[in-house]
Amino acid sequence: AIDKAVFPGLQGGPHNHTTAAKAVAFHEALQPAFKTYAHQIVANAQALASAMLERDYDLVTGGTDNHLLLVDLDKRGISGRTAAKALNSCGIELNGNSIPFDKRGPFDPSGIRIGLAALTSRGMGVEQMAMVAELIDEGVREAAAHEGKVSDEFASRMRAKVAEFLGAFP
Repeated sequence: AIDKAVFPGLQGGPHNHTTAAKAVAFHEALQPAFKTYAHQIVANAQALASAMLERDYDLVTGGTDNHLLLVDLDKRGISGRTAAKALNSCGIELNGNSIPFDKRGPFDPSGIRIGLAALTSRGMGVEQMAMVAELIDEGVREAAAHEGKVSDEFASRMRAKVAEFLGAFP
């Protein structure tokens, strides 16, 4: 009865593509270059955290020791979901995210979550994180000043700015 309850009902079958993907990922993680890459992601996240703190953003935990930043936008007068949507229209991909003790609901959270793996994979280092912070800040300030919206003209100008910045990091 236990076997029939677990398989195939809850567990499902083995998926060869998933097993193969895990094998490839484990192989890559065993390479010396992966360790260097992982350390660079954390260094970039810490550099971006510092740059955001310099711009008076509140970071959950005050910084980071991993690949993510969780930014509290409560004092900016804009929700994380609204800021993420505005930034996404500007070519800056990040997510709205709940923060600890969030006064807002999960569908309209107070924070944004920024991951550094993609920027690191493009070849960025700590030197570029001040510009990343500047682009995020510019978009957040614009959206907050205009009830969560950015004009098509502003979004277009920001996308061009982001594309120019990313041009050196294909």
